[in-house]
Amino acid sequence: QVQLVESGGGLVQAGGSLRLSCAASGRTFSSYTMGWFRQATGKDREFVAVIRWDGGTLYYADSVKGRFTISRDNAKLTGDLQMNSLKPEDTAVYYCACSRNYCVGLGCYAPPDYGMEYWGPGTLVNVSS
Repeated sequence: QVQLVESGGGLVQAGGSLRLSCAASGRTFSSYTMGWFRQATGKDREFVAVIRWDGGTLYYADSVKGRFTISRDNAKLTGDLQMNSLKPEDTAVYYCACSRNYCVGLGCYAPPDYGMEYWGPGTLVNVSS
């Protein structure tokens, strides 16, 4: 069992930056694939980024590629999402998630379970124009 808690959300102006963090409980997190997802009001949850357990492979949604960076520190059982050049359309609740499975290809990180087993409660990011 892994428990996840996100932090770092808030209000930021367009063009600004935020860094989200995900703190995990349970040493098994260090062997799990970790991802970030987001859900805007009235929209479906969508994939943002994912990183393999060893940091060796990363995937990004096209909408955030070049602006967001996913990383992790297995020694600290944490994962981060650095978000730069934020846009109003990035406004959403951001969720950290993880899975013991590693799947190749963006198609893995789609509904219904988005390829993840454990989810945090989410943190709100609000980008003003």
